[in-house]
Amino acid sequence: MTLTVLSVASEAFPLVKTGGLADVVGALPAALAPRGIAITTLVPGYPALAPVSKGATVLHHWPDLLRTTARLLAAEIAGHPLLILDAPALFARGGGIYGDAGGNDWPDNWRRFAALARAAADLASGAVANQHFDILHAHDWQAAMAPAYLRYAPGPGVPARSVVTIHNMAFQGWFDASVFPDLGLPPDAFALDGVEYYGGVGFLKAGLEAADAITTVSPTYADEIRRAEFGMGLEGLIVTRGARVHGIVNGIDPAIWNPEGDPALPASYAARTIARRRTNKRAVEKMFDLNRGDGPVFTVISRLTGQKGMDVLVEVLDDLVAIGGRLALLGSGDAALEAAFQAAAARHPGRIGVRIGYDEPLSHLLQGGADAILIPSRFEPCGLTQLYGLAYGCVPVVARTGGLADTVIDANDAAVAAGVATGIQHDGVTRDTLLRAIRRAIALYDRPVIWQQMQKNGMHADVSWSASGARYADLYRSLMEPA
Repeated sequence: MTLTVLSVASEAFPLVKTGGLADVVGALPAALAPRGIAITTLVPGYPALAPVSKGATVLHHWPDLLRTTARLLAAEIAGHPLLILDAPALFARGGGIYGDAGGNDWPDNWRRFAALARAAADLASGAVANQHFDILHAHDWQAAMAPAYLRYAPGPGVPARSVVTIHNMAFQGWFDASVFPDLGLPPDAFALDGVEYYGGVGFLKAGLEAADAITTVSPTYADEIRRAEFGMGLEGLIVTRGARVHGIVNGIDPAIWNPEGDPALPASYAARTIARRRTNKRAVEKMFDLNRGDGPVFTVISRLTGQKGMDVLVEVLDDLVAIGGRLALLGSGDAALEAAFQAAAARHPGRIGVRIGYDEPLSHLLQGGADAILIPSRFEPCGLTQLYGLAYGCVPVVARTGGLADTVIDANDAAVAAGVATGIQHDGVTRDTLLRAIRRAIALYDRPVIWQQMQKNGMHADVSWSASGARYADLYRSLMEPA
């Protein structure tokens, strides 16, 4: 029997993307279809979706969706059903999808994403004609109020079962209690086991309380968020949900991330033709004004934040150059960190190159041409860049946390001797631990037979959605079983 799932999120690749959440949401429909799971994706009607919205079928009209008018549009995303919440007063604005051009959060984000969640709950509980879903799958805080609406204010039909996926516990969507009267929830919802959180309204917390199941994006992170160090104040709730919390590692879409046919690469290659990567390395050197050479090129493709360990990386850049490394960095984030990396590039012309911003094709080139990717995250729920690195033979150098620990096999002596290593892990994120990991990477790079074996191991690893898709399918089906 085919199960119908409504996947609701604030972004989905290739329509709109600020991070890995979009990649996951965009990949799930194709990953689950072979397993009898039909996923329909619901996203807000941002300006970027105008080409898709044009000519779309209008399925429903809300004259008053949290005090704004809205329409539900039906379209497609990569051949799978797509629903767009067309609410111009909430989503048709310049700047970013979460904030203005100056980087400030939109002050009405609570209303914008509560409206998205309310619309999702209507779809999943019979309030929209001819729409039926067995499962509602809400991603992160922007969609997490949907299970709360199903619990406290469902439509006229039988509410769908619900799943909330935590992509990053650090982002929780907390708002002042003054917003509660405008959420359209009954008074009893503002309670400790409801939407109330530290005297205000917690969107993610509300979803975690109400959902029938909770997933997060790696087994290690599912364990970590039970502890105060990673739980961000919600560790007690995670512990009380017990066996309803599941860690399912993310996958990547091989139709998009495949060095054998990637149009962003000057030279395509496979594990058996890995020597062709050299052409891409030359292209990286040229794009980032790096001196041409045979020594290792490290890359960083990241938000430049403390969570990602970028402050520690800045501290070791002079040492990285001194011991023979080069760096090509693509990212943006904290202004002080952006300036620090640009200053390092000015100190080391030809050795460090920096591009502030994000460029999807360039990120593919970096994975296909750099020798190793640095990911010194203090916490990392799953991470996708290390999976792209594995698939492209760009050896990951990662902190041992979350999904990084679950997906990279450290090149310790036993793993190297057994021929199974795929990368380098380090404990903790300090100047010393990161520099030791970089030194290990350079030492292994100087042993070409071992390095190439690591590259090939990564390229042969299954980082697709195959196994994880099966786990999601099993979870969905388990929710449909009689209690």
